[in-house]
Amino acid sequence: MNVLILAAGYATRLYPLTLDKAKPLLKVGGRPIIEWVVDNLADVPDLQTIYVVTNDKFANDFQAWSDCYQDRQPKFRFKIINDGSKSDEDKLGAIGDINFVVTRENLTRSDLLVVAGDNLFSESLAGFVACAKKSKATVAVYDVGDTEAIKKYGNIAIDADGIITHFKEKPEKPQSTLAAIALYYYSPEVVSLLTTYLTAGNNPDQPGRFVQWLYTRKPVKTFEITGRWLDIGSKETLEEADKIFAKLAR
Repeated sequence: MNVLILAAGYATRLYPLTLDKAKPLLKVGGRPIIEWVVDNLADVPDLQTIYVVTNDKFANDFQAWSDCYQDRQPKFRFKIINDGSKSDEDKLGAIGDINFVVTRENLTRSDLLVVAGDNLFSESLAGFVACAKKSKATVAVYDVGDTEAIKKYGNIAIDADGIITHFKEKPEKPQSTLAAIALYYYSPEVVSLLTTYLTAGNNPDQPGRFVQWLYTRKPVKTFEITGRWLDIGSKETLEEADKIFAKLAR
């Protein structure tokens, strides 16, 4: 299985913090956000390559980070992919970036784990991967426990087997408090459908939109994440994450 970390955004909502530094390289608990993400993969078996897709502005920074990190964790093999974009106006979008890497690196024959570089998990992702490998496609979900809070996320409903029956981005009338989060497992069969999705003119941004399209065509399983999950989208969540993960780092 290969891993793809999405890190090509420009995080304009966090300016000026992200004017000269990519959001996944901002420090939380004394370490870059992306390190927490990669550390949670440490006990996942049979990983091949961890691809980090980023933009032209920050590609060198991610290369420098991965070189340094790999000295400490030689078991991981990294490859930094520059998607060629230079600003928020010409970005490919998250789904466009996934397809860009899959096509360029010929990843259609292997399982693919996709995770956003700005999502923080307090627990290992090994459980998610072990469960997901029994499916064609699995998306992680998190119970935000609040009908107002869920309106900011992709809201889903599931059946008794954990299969998605409903998916709506930022719903006005949510059907549950389950949020689909940016952690996905795709089998080769599903990876090959990315081109189909994009060729049809669908939205290339927001990775959840591919799942929203996919669940009506293929069964998409869910796996509920336990522990803490934080999507770093604002200065407030960045500060909250720093406090939480500083304690975990002790």
